[in-house]
Amino acid sequence: MNLAIPPFWASWLYRPVELRIDVSPIPPHQLEGECASIHDRIHTPGDRLHGLPEIPLSDPRFAIRYRSADGEFYVYVEDQLEHRIAGFTVFNRLIELDKRADRYIRGPHSRFDPAYQRKGLASCIYRWALDAGLCLVTGARQSPGAHALWHKLAASHRLGYVDINNKKMHYLGDRLAPERLDPLSTRMFLLGQGWSLGSFAAATGMRCD
Repeated sequence: MNLAIPPFWASWLYRPVELRIDVSPIPPHQLEGECASIHDRIHTPGDRLHGLPEIPLSDPRFAIRYRSADGEFYVYVEDQLEHRIAGFTVFNRLIELDKRADRYIRGPHSRFDPAYQRKGLASCIYRWALDAGLCLVTGARQSPGAHALWHKLAASHRLGYVDINNKKMHYLGDRLAPERLDPLSTRMFLLGQGWSLGSFAAATGMRCD
């Protein structure tokens, strides 16, 4: 799927080894209720979510709606045939990083109804952010689906590993031995469009020694 990049993003100038994968999935009924609530709010005049900007995807069945709040970005995927929210991605600020790195990096977290998984929706949203120049860093843990998605995106965006301590990143390389992936401070990153490793390090203060 493809979509045009809106002004929302305009300000963001061998076998892979695995990070910790032990995130428990949210119960389907809980996610269904959360998505239903979001859909109702989007279509309720007077609600804070009413009238969010809408962008169609290449599949006319789907459209995305997006908003920002406190430096975090929320992207909702709406099934316009079924009149429901298929899922959403939140690009969170990372409290583990200092203000310098915070300008360029977000940690994405997605939740999609099982009926809409494996349709390329999350991949579409992540590519949208990366192609707009936003750089992404994983949280402390990943679900198996998120881990696979990150390695798929690495085909077109540079993937590497960092250690985060004292709100600073230390570059660890493009590949790591399995035993080096266990610490919670070890994270993966993906560079957005237009970034090199050098420019990323200079902008964020990442150590490369």
